[in-house]
Amino acid sequence: MRLFIAEKRDVALAISTALGGPDKPSGASFQVNGDRITWLWGHVLRLADPEEHDERYKKWELNMLPMDWPISYLPESRHADHLKKVIELARQADSLVNAGDPDPEGQRLVDEVIEYAKLNGKPVKRILINDNNGPAILKAIENIEDNAKYHGLSMSALARAVSDQRYGYNLTRCYSILAQKKGYEGVLSVGRVQTPILGLVVARDRAHEGHEKQAYHTIKALIDMAGQSVSAEYLPQEGDPVDEKGRIVDAVFARKIVNDVQGKPVTVLSVETSERKNEPPLPYNLLALQADAAGLWNYKPKQVLDITQRLRDRHKAITYNRSDCRYLNDERHTEAPDLLQALKPAFGDMAEYAAPDRKSKAFDSKKVTAHHAIIPTMSVPDLNKLAQDERRIYELIVKLYIAQFYPPAEFMATKVELEIAGHRFKAEGRLNSSPGWRVLSEQDLGEYEKAEKQPDLHKLQQSDSGTVESAEAVKNFTKPPARYTMKTLLKDLTAVAKYVTDPEIKKLLMDKDSDKQDESGGIGTPATRDSHIDTLFKRGFLTEQDKKILSTELGRSFHDALPDFAVRPDMTALWHEKQKMIEAGELDYRQLIEEVDRSVAAEIERVKVNGLNIAIKNAAVHCPKCGNGFLKARKGPKGKFWGCSSYPECNATFPDKSGKPDLNPKPVRKPEASGEHKCPDCGKGLIRRPAKRKGLFWWGCSGFPDCEFRCFDEDGKPKL
Repeated sequence: MRLFIAEKRDVALAISTALGGPDKPSGASFQVNGDRITWLWGHVLRLADPEEHDERYKKWELNMLPMDWPISYLPESRHADHLKKVIELARQADSLVNAGDPDPEGQRLVDEVIEYAKLNGKPVKRILINDNNGPAILKAIENIEDNAKYHGLSMSALARAVSDQRYGYNLTRCYSILAQKKGYEGVLSVGRVQTPILGLVVARDRAHEGHEKQAYHTIKALIDMAGQSVSAEYLPQEGDPVDEKGRIVDAVFARKIVNDVQGKPVTVLSVETSERKNEPPLPYNLLALQADAAGLWNYKPKQVLDITQRLRDRHKAITYNRSDCRYLNDERHTEAPDLLQALKPAFGDMAEYAAPDRKSKAFDSKKVTAHHAIIPTMSVPDLNKLAQDERRIYELIVKLYIAQFYPPAEFMATKVELEIAGHRFKAEGRLNSSPGWRVLSEQDLGEYEKAEKQPDLHKLQQSDSGTVESAEAVKNFTKPPARYTMKTLLKDLTAVAKYVTDPEIKKLLMDKDSDKQDESGGIGTPATRDSHIDTLFKRGFLTEQDKKILSTELGRSFHDALPDFAVRPDMTALWHEKQKMIEAGELDYRQLIEEVDRSVAAEIERVKVNGLNIAIKNAAVHCPKCGNGFLKARKGPKGKFWGCSSYPECNATFPDKSGKPDLNPKPVRKPEASGEHKCPDCGKGLIRRPAKRKGLFWWGCSGFPDCEFRCFDEDGKPKL
C-alpha cells in the first residue's frame, strides 16, 4: 500500500478526486485503488521549547543565558490525535509519498513527521502539486521523484526554524531581563523579521519628523493655440538652478523666465501621441489583498487572514488563501466558462459580460510558485448570508478574477514640446477611449475618468503656433516622507532592499526574491507578516493614529538600544545565502545554527558587560522593604494591591492609590475586643464586625483563628 501525505485536507481530497477516488474520507484517509491519501494540518509538530528539555530554563535568569538545548519535536496538542492516525497509516504502508507544498516549509513539515515516526527506512517519493486542478495533479504524479532529491530543501527549512527559535528566545529573554532590572514590567521581544519591521517604522518616523522643507518653483504658462487653451510647464535646461530632482530652487530665476515668456509667441517643436493599454491587475495573493483591504477599510493584516480562512474553510468559496503568487496555471483557463457561469447569479452583468475566451497574462503556469493566486471556487455563497467583512473581501477577490476576462482600459497619451522666447516648455494630455475592466469598480472607473486631461492636445501639429496668455511661478515646498499606513507598510515589506546601503546585502536580498513576482528584496512572508506586525502592536512598540502607523517612545528607545544587525534586514539576506548552500548540499544545516548560536552568545556577553541602554518611561517602583524587587500590581480578594516582584523572598504589600502603590498608607485601625462581652468558649473579648449586608453586624472571638466562636448581633450586643 502506498500512502500519500498531503499538507492540507483539500489537497488530499483533490488527489483522491484526480485518481478517481471518493470525495469523502474513511477515517483519516481517502482510499483509492489500493492507495491511501492522508493529510496534515500544516505543521502538526512543533520544535520543543528549552524549558521542556531543562526545567531550569523555566526561570528567566541572566546567568542561564545563552540557552542551549537539543533539536526535538513535540506534537501540536490540537493535532495530536490526528497525528497518531497518520503515523499508524504510515507504518502500515509499503511506501510513502511526500505531497507537501512545493516549497521548503511544505517539504519539511511532511519530512519531520516521517522522522518523528522513525520511518526513514521506508521508500519515500515526492510529488510537487501547486494546483488542485485534476489534470495538474495527474501530471505531478507522472513526474514523481525520489524524496531524497529534496533533502537539502528540508534541512534548509529546519535550519531556519531552529535558528529563528535560538535567536528569538535567547535575545528576548536577555533584553527583557535587563529592562526589568530598570523597572520595565513587560517583554521586549526580538525576531529576525519582527525587529527590522520596527526599524523600518522608526526610520520613517524620524525622516518625517526631521524633514526640513525646501522651497522650489514650478513655472507654468497658459497658451492660446488656435482657440485651444494649453497648459504647459517649463523644462529646466543644463545650468539652471535646480535641486536633485530637477526642480527650480531660485525664485529670482523663476520670475525672470515668467517675464521672458509673458505674452510671447509659441511654436510647437514636437508632438508625440501613443495609444496606451492598462491591463487588469493580476488576481490577488494574500499580501495584495491585505494591502487593498487596509486601504479601503483599515482592516488589519491578521483580520484579512482570518476572513479569508473563514471564506475558505467555512464557505468553501475561495482557493488557498495564504498564497504569495498572483498567477494561475494554464489549466485554470479551461474552467473559466463554468466558473463565470456559476458567478452570474451573484454578480449579474459583471460576470455576464466577461469573455471566457479572453486569456489575460495571469494564466501562465511557468510563473506559478507553491500555490496559484487566490480566486473564487464553484461554491458561490449567498452574498446576503455572508458577514459584512466576508462579503467585502469575497467581492474583491471575485471582481479581480472576473477582470481577467475584460479588455484593457485604453487611452491616448500626448506629449508636446514647445518653444517660447528661447525657453522650452512641455504639455501633456490624455484622451480616454475605453474603460475596459475598470467598469467593474466605481473607484477604478473614477480614477480612469479623473486621469483624463487636455484631451484635445493630440490635435496639435509640429510648427503650430500660439501666444502666451499668462505665466506664473508657483512656489511649492518639499514634503517629508509620508508616515506609514498599514497598506504602505505591507507593500514596503516586500521591497526593503531599496533601503539597504550595503551593495552585497542588497544583492542577496534581491537574489532571494528573483523567482517571485510581488517580492523585490523583502522580509517575512505573506502568511507570517501579520503576526509580526501584531506582536509589535501588542508589545507597545507601535501604535496607530488616524490610520498612520507610528513608533512609540518605548519602540524607539528599544530600537536604539539594539545592535544594528537586529534592526536591519541584513540577517535575512545572510541566512538565505547559507540556506541556498544547505539546499545544494554545500553546507551542513548545523553549521548555520552554530553560527547563529555564536553571534547570539557574543551579543549576550556584550550586554551583560555594557548593560542595555534603554530609557523606561513610568518604570516600576523599587520595593522599599527589600530594595531588590519592584512593586507589581496584583489582584486580590479585596481588589487591586501592589506586591514585591521578589515574592516569596519578600512579602511586602502596599494598597493601590489611583493606579499607583501607596507607600505611605494610613494605618488601618483594627477593631478592639470588647471588655464587656466575653467569648463563652475561651473567655477572650468579643469583637463586633460589619456584615456584608449594609447595616448588619455580627460578633466574633478576638482569639480567632484559635477560637472560631461567632454569633449574631442584637441591638448592639452579642446574641449569646
